[in-house]
Amino acid sequence: MFTRVFLVGLITAAVAAPVYAQTATPGVDARQERQEQRIQQGIESGELNQREAGRLQREQERIATHEEKAKADGVVTKAERRKLRREQDRASRHIAKEKHDRQKAH
Repeated sequence: MFTRVFLVGLITAAVAAPVYAQTATPGVDARQERQEQRIQQGIESGELNQREAGRLQREQERIATHEEKAKADGVVTKAERRKLRREQDRASRHIAKEKHDRQKAH
């Protein structure tokens, strides 16, 4: 009996793992978090003014929305991951540019 239950559980886990892996985006999520921390640090240090911070935060929200749309069908394809990475690359450049543009919060 125990062996049968164990085998059923093992098979269920083996089938479910690939499905979960296809919709999980831990790299995207971790990078989003780091970029949001960079924006917050820029606000706190005065490197970003309110307008810049708002624009950067809206860009992060758009990326999060695109990630949710990519996950909606249950599979995040390589092309969708590539698109998300490109969007994050662009957002990262925007954060760096705004933090170092000599405009200060007043």
